[in-house]
Amino acid sequence: MKRRQFVALVAGVAVVWPWGVHAQQPTAKIPRIGFLANIRSPLTDDFERGLSELGYVQGKNIFIEWRLAQGKFERLPELAADLVRLNVDVIVAPSPLYIRAARQATSSIPIVFALAGDPVGDGLVASWARPGGNITGLSTIADDLVTKQLELLKEILPAVTRVAMLSEWRPGDWRIDLETAAASLKIQLLLLEARSRSEFETGLSKLLGERPEAVLVLSGVGFYPYRREIAELFVKHQLPSILNMREYAEAGGLMVYAANTYDLMSRSATYVDKILKGANPADLPVQQPTKFELVINLKTAKALGLTIPPTLLARADEVIE
Repeated sequence: MKRRQFVALVAGVAVVWPWGVHAQQPTAKIPRIGFLANIRSPLTDDFERGLSELGYVQGKNIFIEWRLAQGKFERLPELAADLVRLNVDVIVAPSPLYIRAARQATSSIPIVFALAGDPVGDGLVASWARPGGNITGLSTIADDLVTKQLELLKEILPAVTRVAMLSEWRPGDWRIDLETAAASLKIQLLLLEARSRSEFETGLSKLLGERPEAVLVLSGVGFYPYRREIAELFVKHQLPSILNMREYAEAGGLMVYAANTYDLMSRSATYVDKILKGANPADLPVQQPTKFELVINLKTAKALGLTIPPTLLARADEVIE
């Protein structure tokens, strides 16, 4: 072989060989997140914002598989099972309604929640510090949240002594603190657990017979689609209400003092990030909210014949006129 031909052959190998090696390198797997929700909303937007702040870009280094019930909550088990068949890396199930569907579908894929009330009392995790199993996330309940809600009711209704409390979850570890707070404010609590719209309506009818002077609602996302009807029901029965999601005040509820749900949804992205980087959900403590908001609906106050103290209005994050 002539020298010129040999050099050309070697050069050709030098050019081809690196490309051959490059072609054989494995393609990095893009993680997939399954998200169970009712509809796309500002809350789901905040979850995506949380991911974006952590450097995740949809379609580039993360995929989100949306499964939306569109008001047909009986489809949640089917939607959760579909995410399991896809073998997603993490399932985001914001509140107990979605968590239960996801938990029924899998005991191995990590599940992250953002808006659970009392996940321990509800039997979703073993403890706040060590959840155990494959479920963890953020709660909407803080140690003194319900105490603060009762104090706010007392500011508006100084003579109130009987408050109906309708809860979508069982008062667990915080039940004793709640009763202690009620006793210190000389309030008798009329407790009722309700997990569906029919249970809510039946329970309220029963409690009306006990003549409550106000109502405290601890609701997750389950009652969200009926928030306007619930608010109208309270006005109809002349019941001042305090609730725990800002959208209830926007729908006509008198007052909301609650965890900032948008902040919680954004923060839930940090759990997803930790799990994708190898953290075990069983070892990730459940976090309580750190941001709260007070929203007052003056139109509803007028319909109830109430005057809101100026000092309380001054402390409100938002006043709906």
